[in-house]
Amino acid sequence: MTLLILLHALVAVAAPALGRVLGRRVFAWIAIAPLATLAWLAPKLGHLLDGGEVAETTTWVAGLQLEVALRLDAFGALMVLLVSGIGTLVFAYAGYYFHERPDLGRFAMLLCAFSGAMLGLVLADNILVLFVFWELTSVTSYLLIGFEDLRENSRKAALQALMITGIGGLALLAGLVLVGQQAGTWSLAEILADPPTEGAVVSWAVVLILAGAFTKSAQVPFHMWLPGAMEAPTPVSAYLHSATMVKAGVYLVARFSPAFADVGLWRPLTAAVGVATMVWGGYRALRQHDLKLVLAFGTISQLGFLIALFGWGSSKLLFAGTAMLLAHAVFKASLFMVVGIVDHQAHSRDLRRLSGLGRRLPGVFVVASIGALSMAGVPPLLGFVSKEAGFVGFLDAPGLWSSVVLGGLVVGSVLTAAYTLRFVWGTFSTKPEVADPIGAEVARPSRWFVAPAALLAVVSVAGGLLTGVADGLVRPAARALSVGAGEYHLHLWPGLGTPLVLSAIAVGGGLVLFLGRDGITAVQDRLARGGGADQVFHAGYAGMLRAAARITRVVQPGSQMVYISLIIVSFTVLPAVVLVGHLAIPDDVVVAESPFQVLVAAVVIAGALATVITRRRFAAVVTLGIVGYGVGMLFVVQGAPDLALTQVLIETVVLVLFLLVLRELPKHFWSRRERALKALHVTISVAVAAVVFGIMVTSLAARTEVPVGEVAAELSYREGEGRNAVNVILADIRAFDTMGELVVIAVAAIGTVALVRARRPREDVEVPPDRGRSGAGLEEPT
Repeated sequence: MTLLILLHALVAVAAPALGRVLGRRVFAWIAIAPLATLAWLAPKLGHLLDGGEVAETTTWVAGLQLEVALRLDAFGALMVLLVSGIGTLVFAYAGYYFHERPDLGRFAMLLCAFSGAMLGLVLADNILVLFVFWELTSVTSYLLIGFEDLRENSRKAALQALMITGIGGLALLAGLVLVGQQAGTWSLAEILADPPTEGAVVSWAVVLILAGAFTKSAQVPFHMWLPGAMEAPTPVSAYLHSATMVKAGVYLVARFSPAFADVGLWRPLTAAVGVATMVWGGYRALRQHDLKLVLAFGTISQLGFLIALFGWGSSKLLFAGTAMLLAHAVFKASLFMVVGIVDHQAHSRDLRRLSGLGRRLPGVFVVASIGALSMAGVPPLLGFVSKEAGFVGFLDAPGLWSSVVLGGLVVGSVLTAAYTLRFVWGTFSTKPEVADPIGAEVARPSRWFVAPAALLAVVSVAGGLLTGVADGLVRPAARALSVGAGEYHLHLWPGLGTPLVLSAIAVGGGLVLFLGRDGITAVQDRLARGGGADQVFHAGYAGMLRAAARITRVVQPGSQMVYISLIIVSFTVLPAVVLVGHLAIPDDVVVAESPFQVLVAAVVIAGALATVITRRRFAAVVTLGIVGYGVGMLFVVQGAPDLALTQVLIETVVLVLFLLVLRELPKHFWSRRERALKALHVTISVAVAAVVFGIMVTSLAARTEVPVGEVAAELSYREGEGRNAVNVILADIRAFDTMGELVVIAVAAIGTVALVRARRPREDVEVPPDRGRSGAGLEEPT
């Protein structure tokens, strides 16, 4: 399994270079990774569906008990099939969707990297490793949404998605750490087998985990990033924002729900948020004119349905949720592909202008109709049998609240049927009232362009008609979540019972809403005058930037002197308070071990005083250098030539940098300082010096343990197997500190290069044309 993830990384790294050679055929290259995953999974699938597992552990940092633990069970196998199976189809689809362009290799790289990250997420058994892959999916999603980075809307949408999912990721990390500490293990399987369920810490931990899941799966009120993400090319929408990434939160809820459904607010939160999301998403879908936005809000609605099913935690609803997870991924990926085909051929996604495409593109119409009917829950498709299972689960669940949740889900299903009809009508119907329709002149797409969506439509039909085949995958997957969930079956004909009546109400109610769409649109327009969540987010973001600017103006007035004064005073005031009552001088104070030390110290003090007194900047730098070189001499006297060499090198580099900066500054310091200001500076300097000196002597007097230097030197030889203690301390004992310092230096270097490049005159950048794609929700390219 580790090799499969590494294969994705390797293929992704090679994609940019191959893209320049292969052009659109680079998508065939990156399909190697998901195809290899499917080939690896095929011989193991029988074992997994029989209840078996495949586990693999690679030690990462043994001293910190960090390991890359991967585990695959039947539910994980279902997710791998979705990630790699739909991924392969999307890659094939992308090869026909794009025209030749120079950056296809970069796009393919990001798509393949996301596929590998998503694969790692569903395979991870260590919750910290799971979090790492979780964040990788957010980063790759950000880069894919912002792929058209010359367009402002793309950049804003990418940033919005990253901020919301990133904040959710931090909440998730906190929740996972709390749960891991309470459970005493980082293994997901061990936590779920023996979950910690008592105490306030666990109750808060599950809330934090749900916050992460809700942001990732676009639940109300964190849903606004998903419609914005429709700025991404349609293959991204079909892969990330319908079948895979948005399922990450659902996956997490499905895994944790059997163990934590009864803990704290888990069940009330998932039920309330799930139902609210389903209803709100369906309501907003009825208002959109861009076909991608109709599907985007429809995806939000269906994700709410999934959260409500899985979050309840009962065996029957876990089974229904697993079936719905499969059905939704199949029909929604198919529908997004259809929208991409329409956009590609008609150069428009505006349902107010499309007319007659059903006659012009009959094959696409059939594929879209199958996916749409499955989404609406119409028999005999997979979406119908899955939704029926959900209704049955809540009908059989005890308690009044289960009935309330069921009522909300039926309302959401009515809205689902209504926006489904609006989607099909808006895309393929003939509209005589349209003044300038788009449809009659649209060229028919290649059959290979339609084939991936058609294949998914076939799966929707087969999953509904051959429920035994779907059962063979859904039941073992649900049993992997909870043993009892594997006892149920999907039924194409459930009988004349309440679930079928509820399905009929959903479809019939949706038909009524669709027929009254003009009145509903008018009502929505009146109610929408206050602005939506998207406007609230952007207003809040702008307010945060304004507040940050105001705070910055107060705490950063532009005076380096003020900055330094604040820093050194802050770092000395608190120690000084403690030092007042605890000042001590060691009994065996040694002022100097040799006359040479006194001489060097005198030179250092003279250099420091000269730096303060001189009025010429150049002279100040030179005398400051004398201080630094004097400290280096003290290291030599004490027998530390390596430290002395480091000090001399740093001092030389700093001296050179100072001299370069001095070329741009006046020769003399500003001399019009007021006496009061000078007195303040002298006071601060003397106070800081006194506090630092007091801390040093008190520290020497308060020592009760062996100096850490002696311990480090011994460890360096015994544990680090090195004779140079400084090297071992830097590379082993302070390894994380050293790595952090290197990262800081690298970031500073990148920033410096960016600043230097920014000062270069920019070449004229020509914004590529948008190829006429002007969906209703898109801004025209500038």
